[in-house]
Amino acid sequence: SQFGLERRVVSAVGEDKLGMEILENFREKKLNCMIETVPYPTGTVQVSLDAEGVPCYDIKEGVAWDNIPYTSALEGLAKQTKAICFGSLAQRSVVSRETINRFLDAMPDEDTLKIFDINLRQGFYTKEILCNSFRKCNILKINDEELVTVSRMFGYPGIDLQDNCWILLAKYNLKMLILTCGVNGSYVFTPGEVSFVETPKVEVADTVGAGDSFTAAFVSSILMGKTVREAHLRAVKTSAFVCTQNGAMPVLPEYVKE
Repeated sequence: SQFGLERRVVSAVGEDKLGMEILENFREKKLNCMIETVPYPTGTVQVSLDAEGVPCYDIKEGVAWDNIPYTSALEGLAKQTKAICFGSLAQRSVVSRETINRFLDAMPDEDTLKIFDINLRQGFYTKEILCNSFRKCNILKINDEELVTVSRMFGYPGIDLQDNCWILLAKYNLKMLILTCGVNGSYVFTPGEVSFVETPKVEVADTVGAGDSFTAAFVSSILMGKTVREAHLRAVKTSAFVCTQNGAMPVLPEYVKE
């Protein structure tokens, strides 16, 4: 939204104080959303940071965002959507998994970006869910630890990480594969070439939101007609700034948005 694009947050909250707080927070931040109120508690996550500032999560189950309904309004949104970002976590439940898959299927066939930010959490994923998501996406975003897990799960252990990226890119006919490696930089693989950008050295406040801000900046840039390299540089700059701030959604300074 801070890059000036029309956008929607799709999820669900409960009929409770936390749900009202979330909706009010979104209104204050002028974030357009399509968030249903459902008869389940609003989702909560206990987040703790280790000595390196890396978050650890305890994600509660049976919550509102496990039960995002597929509505006619959501289908209408899907038919107008140029880019979607989805992950594996919201697919741990049948209801939200079916909603995500129906949304993906309802999107236009041509010139859309379907970004699967794999986001493996607490064992809330299966090989079947990952396979299906790989087939439905055309951009895969994954970090180095997740890539090791996927490599073992799919029978590619011991292969160089970059070789694994080329394998996944070709096997699932992806437009791009984004590999983030924390302080060791990040890569964007496209058929025939690869972009590498070092991670800037910054004073880290916390890393919550860093990965999502990277994805958002990258996708926004591609939608604006930037090259993969330009999008990659902006994504790294945005993510680095977010790491210097407390919280996941700081206001971006102009030098980041330029």
